[in-house]
This record gives sequence, structure tokens and C-alpha cells, in this order.
Amino acid sequence: MFSGIVEGTGKVAKIEKEKDNITFTLFWDKADELKIDQSLSHNGVCLTVVAVDPEEKTYKVTAIRETLIKSNLGLLEEGSEVNLERSMTMNGRLDGHIVQGHVDQTAICTAVEAAEGSWYYTFEYVFDKEKAKQGYMTVEKGSVSVNGVSLTVVNSRDNTFQVAIIPYTYEITNFHTFQVGSVVNLEFDILGKYMSKLLKYQ
Repeated sequence: MFSGIVEGTGKVAKIEKEKDNITFTLFWDKADELKIDQSLSHNGVCLTVVAVDPEEKTYKVTAIRETLIKSNLGLLEEGSEVNLERSMTMNGRLDGHIVQGHVDQTAICTAVEAAEGSWYYTFEYVFDKEKAKQGYMTVEKGSVSVNGVSLTVVNSRDNTFQVAIIPYTYEITNFHTFQVGSVVNLEFDILGKYMSKLLKYQ
């Protein structure tokens, strides 16, 4: 379980393909604090740490076929920046929102607009009416996870929405690498999914 408050970015150091799976080796300055079997969010995708090299400050995670199909991890290259967040502790404040690390689908960045010190990003995703009835959608001023970053939705439409990015988020996450055409991971708000399910049985 995560909060969508990204701790920083790591860089892909190596990519190893084995059948339908991909094992990523990533460099992160906090890698020496990680432990094998620990959950870590990568662009919003929960993956398990399978190896750690404290001296090199690298670690390994493996993404299976299902994860690669639903996320942008299969598009990563050596040198790609990845948003990273360790699982949240239950004795502190929830600064973002509840993020499971279970990506629902990808979206494409269709616009990046500078706004006197901040930025507006527009994202477009494939809209499915039946899935929307199950909570797979955005709502105005609601929460959404974009590449693992907890954000507030503005200008929500059926298949598009915008988010406003402050300078701190721009610098500490991989948002500064996004451009028109960039593919990002989306996780819709789990509370909306539960509410949609409950309303179905009213």
C-alpha cells in the first residue's frame, strides 16, 4: 500500500528479459536501505525487491507479463527515470491518497502547458463505459495516481483529464521528462471503485 508521495527517482541500469518476464536492475541512492521481499512502487506499479547490492546502490525487481501489458514498464530503457516510493507506514499521516500499486491502464500525455511557475499536463486514456461504471474514471477534484504520483484531477472529461504540477513535484519525479506522446500509468481511486460496486447492489 502506498500514498502516492514519491520519494525520488531511480535510473534503470540493466534490463534482462526471460521468457515473458523482465528483470530490471535500478540504481537508487536509497537502495542500501532496501531489503529483499520489500514492496516498492515503480511508476505506480508495486514490485517486489528480489536482490540488493548495497555497495553499488542497485537492486532488482521482476515484472511479469500481466504487469507489462497494463503498464508502461515494458517501454523502459537503460537510463530511464522511474518514480519510486516505499510502502507507507501505518503510524503516520496519509499525505496523498490510498494507492495500491495496481495499475489500471496507461494514458498518453497530449499537452504540457507552462503556467508561470507550475505546469498543466493533459492525459488521454481509452474510455470504457462499463469499466467507468465500476469506478475506472476520474472526477473533478478527485484523486488519481499518475506514474505513482498522487494528484488532484482538474478538467475531468470522459477520456481526458488534467493535473497541475508544482515545481517540487516537477523536479523530484519523472514529470520533468514528460512530453507530448509520453505513456504513463494510471491507477484510479480505489474508494471510487468500492462506491461504484456498493451502488450496484442498492
